[in-house]
Amino acid sequence: MTVSFRPGNPADAQGIADVFRQSFVDTFAHLYRPEDLADFLSTKDPDAFRGDLGNGDFHFIVAETEDEIIGYVKLGPPALPVETPPGTIELCQLYVLKEWIGAGIGRALMDRALGLIRDKQARHVQLSVFVDNHRARRFYERYGFHAVGRYDFMVGSHADEDIILRHIVLQADE
Repeated sequence: MTVSFRPGNPADAQGIADVFRQSFVDTFAHLYRPEDLADFLSTKDPDAFRGDLGNGDFHFIVAETEDEIIGYVKLGPPALPVETPPGTIELCQLYVLKEWIGAGIGRALMDRALGLIRDKQARHVQLSVFVDNHRARRFYERYGFHAVGRYDFMVGSHADEDIILRHIVLQADE
């Protein structure tokens, strides 16, 4: 099956929300009380994504087959609670459906995201990752991300410990 990549647009809101929900549940649902998970997921509905997709401050790249979105990456202004150098873009989300993990979709989305960040002449990219999401941490470390802080990522009333990672995309002399 062929996978293609393109910029996201407001018409993708439902597909992106579906990927987010399914990926988050598949990976993390076992960590939370049902009411905390439901509270958190209620804030990630298609309308929330549609708002970001229509906002010029955010950029989405979607991975899709002929009939569905199977992954996406969302970039935006830095909002993590850490001192942030000028010229930083935040990688807000990178999700791929479970059945596509290991097929290179995450790598392709990351490569495209880093290309977009370079095109925007941003010097840094930062993100957060759950401290016990070892597969994701290894993935980001392969790209040269390093820890610069931590914060509590809230899922309902449950606080997860996240690590804030940063990567230098462009050196000062580039």
